[in-house]
Amino acid sequence: MLPTPEQVSALETTLHAVNKAANDVSRAGFGAHGLKGSVKQLRSLHYAGLKDRGLGAQAAQHVIKRVVDAYTTLRGNIRNGNLGKPGSKRRVQA
Repeated sequence: MLPTPEQVSALETTLHAVNKAANDVSRAGFGAHGLKGSVKQLRSLHYAGLKDRGLGAQAAQHVIKRVVDAYTTLRGNIRNGNLGKPGSKRRVQA
C-alpha cells in the first residue's frame, strides 16, 4: 500500500510531533527523576500536557512508555558495562 501525498504529509507531521513530545518528556523526566522515572511518575507529570498538545490518549501513553523504555535500556547498558568503565568519557556522556 502506498499512502497518498496528503497521508504522507499527515504521517510526517505526526511523527515529528511525537518525537518532539518524547524529547520534551525525557528532558523533564530526567530532570525530575534521573534515569529512574517510572511510567506512573511520568504519566502524572506529562499526560495532560501531551493531550493539550493535541496528541490522542493512546499516542500520549506510547510517548511516555517509549521514554521509560529508553531509560530502562540505558540503565541496563550502563550496568552491564556496555558504555565503558565508570568515569569513561562515553559512559559519562550517556
